[in-house]
Amino acid sequence: MERKHRNLLRAQRLHLCDQLVVDDTIVQYLYQEDILTDSQVEEILSQKSNKNKTLRLLSILPDRGPNAFNVFVQSLEDGFPWIKEELLCLTEDNNDDDDDDGGRGTEQSEITAQQAVPKHILQMVPSDQQLNRLAAQLGSEWEMVVLDLGLSSVEISHCHADHPNNSHCQVLAALVMWKQTRGRRATVQRLLQSLQNSEIHLSSINQVFAKGY
Repeated sequence: MERKHRNLLRAQRLHLCDQLVVDDTIVQYLYQEDILTDSQVEEILSQKSNKNKTLRLLSILPDRGPNAFNVFVQSLEDGFPWIKEELLCLTEDNNDDDDDDGGRGTEQSEITAQQAVPKHILQMVPSDQQLNRLAAQLGSEWEMVVLDLGLSSVEISHCHADHPNNSHCQVLAALVMWKQTRGRRATVQRLLQSLQNSEIHLSSINQVFAKGY
């Protein structure tokens, strides 16, 4: 998926969660067009709420090839034509913006999200201590963050079950699980991206990573 389409879906996440109902029709269309796999369809539809279904779909789409955005937009034709038109209009506006600034707006957005974190730390795997400090700052939105990081609803349920009376431990367990399963791909930069995708203000959270280990 092109960067401009990734950024558009990221910017519209909350709006899409409010307006879009991710049902079997949409995901089956995406499956039919080879955008989603069997397991991804099952994972999306197994989410407990429509918001989580939408978030999971939006977290999967950017990695599903160059046609993922256009096929997703087309899947909205029957049930959500107004959302389709909104996305197409925003795509045209983004094209105009890219022509005007040479793509600097996207780069500036990424820089803003990571402005307080030294570059050498962005590519590091966060320490357990950093994850513990981050867990202390996240509220109820933590599930949105770890869904964007790629954890499944089953994995999140395990974190709830293992720590039924301690929300801090639930968050920390989920973050540690992400770190352990993703290995060297579990970078500070990837974590900051998911925090930004989840509309979490990064001004204070950046300080979790700004001082290093």
